[in-house]
Amino acid sequence: MTTMTLRGIDDAISGALKEKARREDTSVNTVMLRILKESLGIEKKKRIVIYDDLDHLAGTWSLKDLTEFENATSAFEKVDADMWK
Repeated sequence: MTTMTLRGIDDAISGALKEKARREDTSVNTVMLRILKESLGIEKKKRIVIYDDLDHLAGTWSLKDLTEFENATSAFEKVDADMWK
């Protein structure tokens, strides 16, 4: 492996790299290598699909969970007749 030095990194680039490394819980070196590989076409950029739905909860409730939920939300089923006049 070769070791290289990159000069001319300004504060904005340095800060962005450090922040990205912090968010990804990795080193700045690892972030730099991945960015270089992706931009040079050596490695495909990994696509992470983040879903914001509740599919992972489907079918996970027990009868007890359902009963507790229905009891906790029963007040929302009542209609205030005075508000609908």
